[in-house]
Amino acid sequence: MTTVFINGSNGTTGLRIAQRLGQRADVELLTLPEAYRKEPHAQAELAAKADITFLCLPDEASRELIALLGDTEGRVLDTSTAFRTDPRFAYGFPELSAARAAALTTANRVAVPGCHASGAIALLYPLLQAGVLAADAPVCITSLTGYSGGGKKMIAEYEAPDRNAELSSPRIYALTQGHKHIPEIVHVCGLLETPVFQPIVDDYYAGMAVSLPLPRKTLAKMLRLDGLHAVYAKHYAGQPLVRVLPPNPQAFVAANALAGSDVMQVFVTGNDERMIACARFDNLGKGASGAAIQCMNRMLGLPETTGLVDE
Repeated sequence: MTTVFINGSNGTTGLRIAQRLGQRADVELLTLPEAYRKEPHAQAELAAKADITFLCLPDEASRELIALLGDTEGRVLDTSTAFRTDPRFAYGFPELSAARAAALTTANRVAVPGCHASGAIALLYPLLQAGVLAADAPVCITSLTGYSGGGKKMIAEYEAPDRNAELSSPRIYALTQGHKHIPEIVHVCGLLETPVFQPIVDDYYAGMAVSLPLPRKTLAKMLRLDGLHAVYAKHYAGQPLVRVLPPNPQAFVAANALAGSDVMQVFVTGNDERMIACARFDNLGKGASGAAIQCMNRMLGLPETTGLVDE
């Protein structure tokens, strides 16, 4: 029996982790008495005793708890942005490389990827590794998300009966190019130029579609549509939670099509001269709680799809 402490189980990510793990016979969920739930030292004491701890906390609270634990006590998966560029933490995207997958099996500290970053990195990393895209290439990324990605406050705003009429349309945000996932994308991919990143939140609960325009003349290797597809197919071959679809799989790509799933779909659209790489997934699944549980499974030596929705 694996003992698990979810610190911050009232947020959207923590709640979904708790729901998934609560259905597993191999997991026992640990909780603090109500009077101690906001006490960092009590949290650290339980995290040190648990087999696995998920931190679903704001950045500063995560930093405080990790400081109390030090580098060795407990096995911790952090879902905040606090440690995604920290070399002490294994980055929780095992499909990127065999080395990253292996690192999770022995790691005591794991940074769970951000939702927007997961899609962007899934598209960029294989191209950079294959030499198809140069590290200093001009990169522009668009990421469309459901409103659950904004947490409890945004969910309440969107679901209020008297909500602002502007919430019925897509809303572009992070207009000053200061989105918190940009450093993560640059760091993990090894980019030499910071990409233009355009997130958009829309009036649906869950689901994400990230797109990366790839005009053929900007590529380091002059691939056509089928060649670009082949790069992704080779990189993600055999991965149960990242699936490469044929080029131009549908007339329309609905960003919420994988809501409730822990799978990510990767595919390319367009024609031989003007291509767009796309990643579609649930921002609360492969973009958050699903990725966290996948990493936990690897840390425990279990099949990585254990307890996940892989349909």
